Amino acid sequence: MAKAKYVHFNGDIVPWDEARIHIFSPVAKYGIGVFEGIRGYWNVDAHEMFLFRLRDHMDRLAYSQKVMRFEGVVDGHTLARKTIELIQANEFKEAIHIRVQLYVDGEGDLSASGPVGVAITAVPRPLPKQALKGVTTQVSSWARISDRSMPARVKCNANYHNGRLAMLQAKADGYEAPILLNQAGKVSEGSAMCFFMVRNGQMITPSVTNDVLESITRDTVLQISAEQLGYQPVQRDIDRSELYAADEAFFCGTGWEITPIIGVDGLPVGGGTVGPVVRKLQKTYFDIVEGRVPIHSDWRTPIYQSARFYAPSTDAVCL
Repeated sequence: MAKAKYVHFNGDIVPWDEARIHIFSPVAKYGIGVFEGIRGYWNVDAHEMFLFRLRDHMDRLAYSQKVMRFEGVVDGHTLARKTIELIQANEFKEAIHIRVQLYVDGEGDLSASGPVGVAITAVPRPLPKQALKGVTTQVSSWARISDRSMPARVKCNANYHNGRLAMLQAKADGYEAPILLNQAGKVSEGSAMCFFMVRNGQMITPSVTNDVLESITRDTVLQISAEQLGYQPVQRDIDRSELYAADEAFFCGTGWEITPIIGVDGLPVGGGTVGPVVRKLQKTYFDIVEGRVPIHSDWRTPIYQSARFYAPSTDAVCL
């Protein structure tokens, strides 16, 4: 696993190996924590690191804290500043993956809502090979958690056990990733990423009422597909059998970025190779996130030359 020199841990920048929690804390016992994954992209020509949609991630983290009934809401402005401080301390000059985690610490029971600990980590994360060649997928026998059981649209630690089981099953069966159906039998998402398909010239994705995470990358794809690629993505129910009719398909997410899907249940998607729509979308996406084009500059927060922040909400808790 990739490591870095420093971690931002409960208000201090500390060496990586010193960021620890007690085994008896509620986050260790019950998984009571929420988090955001954020990407940082290094632009060689500008000699600058750009964090992608930092404010949107912090706003969603505030929502997650509210839904999970944490004691107060840790201010996103403070967390953004601490994230930038951590990156500067590590002197990253390459693509990175950032995790901002808030968790219930101390020695409370299952109903504990505080005290709230804060840990921010960042590690190098190059473009994965699967983004170039695509992945094979399996429709999982594990159903996506329902919003009636757990808040599927919240990035809660415990939610991810659902996707983990599906991923383990897919790999055991010889595939590279799963596609989960919801309780109604409609396509929901992957193990930790959203799903899109292209059929007959139309881009389609499950609606947010299909127990999907309200993904920031998903929202990015919806916007740039319409603005830059000329598509008007449709958000609707997708049946399992419709997956086999897809001309192209892909996953998207902070960690998965834009990853092509080349097969489902042993059947090829389209010609079984990465298609032209996904390739064009990948190029457009990386041009934007890496700052190679001027569009959507508001989505990029520079780290070294002119780091900027946004105003904290009035009801937030400052650390």
